[in-house]
Amino acid sequence: MAMEPTVKVALGTASFAIFWVLAVFPAVPFLPIGRTAGSLLGAMLMVLFNVITADEAYAAVDLPILGLLFGTMVVSVYLERADMFRHLGRLLSWRSQGGKDLLVRTCVVSALASALFTNDTCCVVLTEFILKIARQNNLPPKPFLLALASSANIGSAATPIGNPQNLVIAVQSGISFGDFVFGILPATLVGVVVNAGMLLCLYWRELSDEKCVDVAHDDAVEVVEEDDVTSHRFTPATMSHPRGRGARLIDGSSGSPDAAGGCEAHCCCCCEPEKPDADATKVGIHQRRGGAVGVNGAVVAKEEEAYNSVEEKEELAMEEWKNKLWKTCVYVITFGMLVALLLGLNMSWSAITAALALIVLDFKDARPCLEKVSYPLLLFFCGMFITVDGFNKTGIPSAFWEFMEPYARIDTPTGVVILALVILFLSNVASNVPTVLLLGARVAASAAAISPAAETNAWLLLAWVSTVAGNLSLLGSAANLIVCEQARRSRQFGYTLSFFSHLQFGFPATLVVTGIGLLLIKSN
Repeated sequence: MAMEPTVKVALGTASFAIFWVLAVFPAVPFLPIGRTAGSLLGAMLMVLFNVITADEAYAAVDLPILGLLFGTMVVSVYLERADMFRHLGRLLSWRSQGGKDLLVRTCVVSALASALFTNDTCCVVLTEFILKIARQNNLPPKPFLLALASSANIGSAATPIGNPQNLVIAVQSGISFGDFVFGILPATLVGVVVNAGMLLCLYWRELSDEKCVDVAHDDAVEVVEEDDVTSHRFTPATMSHPRGRGARLIDGSSGSPDAAGGCEAHCCCCCEPEKPDADATKVGIHQRRGGAVGVNGAVVAKEEEAYNSVEEKEELAMEEWKNKLWKTCVYVITFGMLVALLLGLNMSWSAITAALALIVLDFKDARPCLEKVSYPLLLFFCGMFITVDGFNKTGIPSAFWEFMEPYARIDTPTGVVILALVILFLSNVASNVPTVLLLGARVAASAAAISPAAETNAWLLLAWVSTVAGNLSLLGSAANLIVCEQARRSRQFGYTLSFFSHLQFGFPATLVVTGIGLLLIKSN
């Protein structure tokens, strides 16, 4: 592709540079408008500077990717409501045998969860729980936060729905869900094991050998106690209970037996017997009748309370049964979506169909669940598609690839290493999704000239390296930033994961895991 006129190249590059700065540094002092607004600003500048036309900008928005992303986010929302992530959290601490065992479990659970529910979702829901476990067992939070973020990134590489760049690759390449999974799964499994091993070697001394507390069991106890208190709140039946010992009767005298007995003794010792007065007799009869009414009222109130208690228990049992049935249906529909994806059905419509099935199954206003969808992320993708397409039209990415292509061919080991280093560098400088959009088609076209199998391998290599590249630095992926921010803002278990403390582990681990994955994918 020939380079565009100098003015258009300069304006397109400036628009992309603004997008890049705001995407990597969303709170930059001179324009703290965030990633989403920065993405839309870059898109608007591309059209305003006539780098691309308005029609080309609309055409650049990839609706299948947005549909797949929206569908998976809705499904994740309902899975969270169905306590899927709570069960994963319990799995972390169930019969844990110490800090090292807990670290390995964190790697496995976060990798599995991110492959099925995206790495960002996994990090959002598990960070607080992992901090809690670490604090309760007097363990340092740092290795567990690194395990969560790094394993979530590695695990997300296994499926097209694990992270946004995989969504882009799956849609653009046309690789089926099953071929994608079986092509990258060996590298993912070995990568998670190697990553966990490096964490254990680096933090072996800091991890205690004491047996961990079963946090899930403790949480269950707390829930039971809270439910017990809630079920014994005052109701109208208990508030109308008859007055007991020491209460006053209708005539204002005390109903306490002690008070009555004291009065009689006083009269016997200090007063001469008197003839009962008619009024006094009436009062005594009234008192006895009032006492009888009070006793009968107590019996009736107790019967009503027992009846209401039975009714409440039946209602609670019915609600619990309905809730379990609903959760089971959520899991079944999600499993059906995964089966549809494995069978090669359209990924976007499979995810959207599953999302709408869950909404209908819920049988209530879907607004609260739909409000949890990350619409800013969808808008970010729209702006990014337009911005990257405009930058592509300047001719700069094509010129760069024409220079690198002779050295980055995937039919030679040296070419694979050079290609991987280029992807690692660009993924940490320009972010992984823009890197995939910029290089994906070019890398695939170069590999297709070798063989169809080489083209598939090129897409899988791009997916693997661009995903694992997120572990190199704290700014390498959104999952890292989510873990860092969630940990820092935690009220009870706050911890700050610094850039350099992450780099200390992330840099060597990324190079090792990436290299092992390249060998396994290349050999498929």
